[in-house]
Amino acid sequence: MERVILAGADGAPVFSYVEDERYGLPCADLVEVMGPGAAEAITAKLPGWAVAGPVELGEALVARGARVMRHAHEMTCELRTAPPAESGAPDGFRFAPCDRSPEEVFAAWRAAYPAGHPDHRNMDDAAALRDVLAPLLEGKVTGEILPCSVLAVDRDDAVAGGAVAGGAVVTLFHDRPWVVEVFRHPARTPSGLGARMLAAVRDRAAADGWERLGLVVSEGNPARGVYERLGFTLVGSSMTVVIPSRST
Repeated sequence: MERVILAGADGAPVFSYVEDERYGLPCADLVEVMGPGAAEAITAKLPGWAVAGPVELGEALVARGARVMRHAHEMTCELRTAPPAESGAPDGFRFAPCDRSPEEVFAAWRAAYPAGHPDHRNMDDAAALRDVLAPLLEGKVTGEILPCSVLAVDRDDAVAGGAVAGGAVVTLFHDRPWVVEVFRHPARTPSGLGARMLAAVRDRAAADGWERLGLVVSEGNPARGVYERLGFTLVGSSMTVVIPSRST
């Protein structure tokens, strides 16, 4: 990944980043602070951009008018030493490959993140399907969907409103398996389904020869406790903010 280096007012390098796209905006990802004045330089040079980097930098940018999009914690599971866990589908369900259309997956995915949830998408259903879920499942966001992914479906594929009730989706992100979604329809599934799906994904990834599995969990998401019980440990935290445009 080629890094872009930008300088401050005095011409000295103050931060570097990898150019990407996030939330439909140009994104300065994986920001590394190189010297004093990074927050001021980012505010001046990247108006309207999403910026993802250290929490301290994000907080400094928020103090200058930036809007928080996500405060997240990266976690990793060493698959060879992960604790045992129930990885079978609960009664009435089975685990199927992640090969259903975005339209079939949408109802369960959308219901998993209601208003007030740290990962709620504040957009209408059509936009959420078109701009978030469909590109993700088509491999256009964080890479191709890996075979260790699972969908929880009604055993007979006959549940009213759609057979898909949950999922744990893994993509190949920067050459490593990355859990991008763990979701379940709260009204149609038993508590604990998320843990079972993630345990199944963890076991399948190990069987496929992977040594570790990564994910990111948002600040305030109670699922973090589930991830910890399944052997995921904190490796770092970050904050993604949107820099105000000059017109605002």
